Amino acid sequence: MLDINLIRTNPEKVRQALLKRLDAVDLEPVLALDRKRRELIVEADALKMKKNAASASVKQLAKDAQQAVFAEMKEISARVKALDSEAAAVEAQLSVLMAELPNLPADDVVGGGKEHNEVLREWGAKPEFNFSAKAHIELCKDLGLVDYERGAKLGGAGFWVYRDLGARLEWALMNLFVETHLANGYSFTLPPHILNYECGYTAGQFPKFKDDVFLLAGPEDKTQFLLPTAETALISLHRDEILKEEDLPRKYFAYTPCYRKEAGGYGANERGMIRGHQFNKVELIQFARPEDSQKSFDEMVGHVEAVMQKLGLHYRLVKLAAKDCSASMARTYDIEVWIPSMKGYKEVSSVSNAHDYQARRGGMRFKRAATGKNELLHTLNGSCMATSRLFPAILEQFQQADGTVTVPEVLRKYMGADKITI
Repeated sequence: MLDINLIRTNPEKVRQALLKRLDAVDLEPVLALDRKRRELIVEADALKMKKNAASASVKQLAKDAQQAVFAEMKEISARVKALDSEAAAVEAQLSVLMAELPNLPADDVVGGGKEHNEVLREWGAKPEFNFSAKAHIELCKDLGLVDYERGAKLGGAGFWVYRDLGARLEWALMNLFVETHLANGYSFTLPPHILNYECGYTAGQFPKFKDDVFLLAGPEDKTQFLLPTAETALISLHRDEILKEEDLPRKYFAYTPCYRKEAGGYGANERGMIRGHQFNKVELIQFARPEDSQKSFDEMVGHVEAVMQKLGLHYRLVKLAAKDCSASMARTYDIEVWIPSMKGYKEVSSVSNAHDYQARRGGMRFKRAATGKNELLHTLNGSCMATSRLFPAILEQFQQADGTVTVPEVLRKYMGADKITI
């Protein structure tokens, strides 16, 4: 959530920043409600002061005069109650509008959509084959790694079943991620897969993107949903808490399946495992002081790139333009892996800095040791990583002429094999 004080004092700055990611911005409804709310509070406070002053002096008055004061105080009480009720209603309207505003892009993030994304660097060389290379779907079927037909039978379109060496490869990736992030100083966490509405709101996914998740049946005030990413759970770990400055940054990672509607459908080039309703992912989260959040961001990008380099996969690092960042994020870098059969790159990780946007929504603060004052935290998240695209990339980039796949060296101790064969 944005800072209403910033909108109030510098609306044009906020408007120009939001125009990087929105086609049109009208802050007047927000400002009008804010003015109305403050006017009601000022009027109510003045009446409360008048009532308190009258209460303090009424005993010194004659009985007839007291009755007149009591009558006036009764009128004041009724008016104050009406003003407080109106202010609460205006506050509720203002909260709805504020919740719909996306985060301000970082100053160096350019406006526009995907066409303005910037490739910062590439690592490794694109694999070249002197034989007829296969797509991952064909490799999975030939090697018995993934059963798409039975996955659809069990869950419908967009689901699959890992089998034998396919399941072992998937779990080898998880083992690598867990071992790596423990070594990097993150605390291992296994959160619930069913979350409450407040988790979605704090992450910035609700209310606007509520229809993108799998909602569970229940009364409106008890809305629960299947987590679309572990970020949605981990961000709320310290909701409504005040952390100690000396304990920052707090670093967590979690393994979870992720459940998504993916309502946009599936393109012809996104068959197989590229896009699905359930996939496995390891997520990184940091809670940091504002002055340290860029350092935390760079560190997290480094952690993701280090894993990609251990796997030996060709990838590129992309800085997203404002419209391509999710609504809650001020800055995002994508790590995109090369998928040979698609002749293109697919995102396998996003590292993002939300600044204080999520912290303000979730009431997450830290106590500044030097001043004793509570300040908003900065929150950061990074997927490291989603396997549903990493798995196909490994199969396609490391396939051999005889139809086998070479297992990346870093995974062999988990796989118990250096090659995937029939």
